Amino acid sequence: MATFTAVKNKTQTASAMANVMQYVTQAKKTMLDGKWLVTGNNCVAQSSYLEMLTTKRRFQKTDGRQFYHFVQSFSEDDNLTPEEVNAIGVELAQHEFPDFEVLVATHIDTDHLHNHLVVNSVSCVDGRKLHQNAADLQQHRKTNDEICIAHGLSVLEPPQKRSRKKQMRPGEYQAGLRGDSWKLDLIHTINEALEYVDDRESFIEFMGNEGYQVTWTDNRKHITFTCPNGRKCRDSSLHDETFLKENLEALFAYRQATGFRPRTLEPDEGWMGELASGLVQLGRSIEQSNDLPPLPSPPTWTDSKQRRREALKKLAMGQKLSSGQNQSWQSAMW
Repeated sequence: MATFTAVKNKTQTASAMANVMQYVTQAKKTMLDGKWLVTGNNCVAQSSYLEMLTTKRRFQKTDGRQFYHFVQSFSEDDNLTPEEVNAIGVELAQHEFPDFEVLVATHIDTDHLHNHLVVNSVSCVDGRKLHQNAADLQQHRKTNDEICIAHGLSVLEPPQKRSRKKQMRPGEYQAGLRGDSWKLDLIHTINEALEYVDDRESFIEFMGNEGYQVTWTDNRKHITFTCPNGRKCRDSSLHDETFLKENLEALFAYRQATGFRPRTLEPDEGWMGELASGLVQLGRSIEQSNDLPPLPSPPTWTDSKQRRREALKKLAMGQKLSSGQNQSWQSAMW
């Protein structure tokens, strides 16, 4: 069973691309019995970085996005050899990025074999710029599944399509009672997006592909959705606390920390129920681990007023001051 995910590389410079390529081609991750499990599609692996830069300069497209980074992971149950995994990665690169230079590096240093694909953002054939969105990612995953099936590998079950005959969630039910069909469609689209995305950028991109504009900024308390019909709606008007800005931010943070798998159907208890149960399990595992930080030591008094109060109390009780307290008392008197 192979999964295909996109890696978010916010820094898009030539040096950032070089750093990613240097990381994915490390010998300790890609060497097996003296064989380097790195292959280039439309380029030579050893000179892939220079070839990608040359392509950008040849077509005068050296600014903007420099590269795309994807990971193709395989299950231990697939019983594939590292060479087979690399070949499948190259096959996917040839099918999905036929006119682009792609570096395919197979990592063997983890429990599961996986490929890193670094794709040049400029075509080496006609110089067109590569643009990727949520729909493109779904197409890559579909192709990945088809390749896996052709090689006799298992694939993830596709999510069941939602039917209006199924039981409505609280938000959909309330919208239905109010007769807000456009709001019902919005809620349905948001729920569908949450099956695939794990961060704010992907969420906004998915909604945009469905015709919805999303205004989600740090300096605004609410998320505002602009529907295809021009109607605007705040997150607080969707009759479900899951869609509130702070709750979506918490959900995405949890997914980023725990490795969310795309195409996950909503659990019966809802997305926030999944978040709550996941955080409880995470807290319990931390409690049971032996890596808990030591408790802080009790603070020691350093305030001169406190020391003077203690010295005065001793004098009042007829006790003798220590040498340190005596010096502090004398200095305070002067």
